[in-house]
Amino acid sequence: MKIETFVLERFFAKHEFSAQYLLSSSDCESLSMSELLNMADAESRGMWKDLRLGYTETPGHPALREAIAELYKGLSPEDVLVVVPEEGIFLLMQALLEPGDHVVCTFPGYQSLYEVARSIGCDVSMWAPDEAQGWRFDVRELPPLLRKNTRLLVVNFPHNPTGSLPDQETYASLVELVRQRGIPLFSDEMYRFLELDPASSLPPACEMDPRFVSLGGLSKSFGLPGLRIGWVATRDRGILDRMSRLKDYTTICSSAPSEILALAALRSRDRILPAQRARVQENLRLLERFFDSHSRCFQWNRPQSGSICFPRVEIVEDTFLFCETLVKETGVMLAPSRMFHYGDRHVRFGFGRDDLREGLERLSGYLDRLAGP
Repeated sequence: MKIETFVLERFFAKHEFSAQYLLSSSDCESLSMSELLNMADAESRGMWKDLRLGYTETPGHPALREAIAELYKGLSPEDVLVVVPEEGIFLLMQALLEPGDHVVCTFPGYQSLYEVARSIGCDVSMWAPDEAQGWRFDVRELPPLLRKNTRLLVVNFPHNPTGSLPDQETYASLVELVRQRGIPLFSDEMYRFLELDPASSLPPACEMDPRFVSLGGLSKSFGLPGLRIGWVATRDRGILDRMSRLKDYTTICSSAPSEILALAALRSRDRILPAQRARVQENLRLLERFFDSHSRCFQWNRPQSGSICFPRVEIVEDTFLFCETLVKETGVMLAPSRMFHYGDRHVRFGFGRDDLREGLERLSGYLDRLAGP
């Protein structure tokens, strides 16, 4: 398989473990092992203590799949396949798509959501939001993008990198449109549970139609990316069967320790998720003050959900060079919009971590020197 370089991941590989302040990261503050195990219920702690490090079941540990299914209405453990989150995108598209198929995808976005389809030989059309309207996705722009050979609509809500979230009416219109056309919906819901207004939460795609597929995981809202545990959820058992057969050529099965820790996290979600949401909300207030005081430097739309935003930079023409210089001179890492194939005028901010205040202070000093009096 030939596939284009994943530019965002290469940028992170270059800077992530040397930069002091990762203001570009989209995940929430990570939990330590001791924090997670202290939260774990008695059964999970017992499973951890007595865990044998053998192979695990390809679909995922039965107890883990049961805990995942509880996140959705009307789904059973048999409707869940445990994967590495990135792997879920790859397996789903390999299972559903053929060369010559057409795919529509929200854009800008995580590159694999459209690049994997292209590598298969699909034609991909992009559904982009309007920055002037607060990064609003207009469902009226979707029908002209659909074709007779459209085989998949890929969406990502809450949206990375803009923080956009459609309202309930818009999302219902989207669902009805693809349902009428008979087009499967693949919904990247990795930022689910980070909605700033709980009333704005969208129903998971897998609840809306038996053909729809939801991608979830513990990397973002739970702050557990090191576990490498995600899942796909759908009532279409045929899709899950094809994905399981393909998984025999990728990971085969998950890490046994990660599965038990993931189970502990899901059973402790009523403690983990409120703390992460509170952190994001407090950090968003810091970010609002930062952008207010640097209005000459940035034009931003306040995110509606998630732990990221995508402001326009007003004081430079090339945010790639800006970000490279910034991390070199200050240790502050931002992700330039070139990493999202979206020109050179924006950057992605992440605000899910504890050291945001210190990072913003260092960034402020750099901007003051750059912008001048």
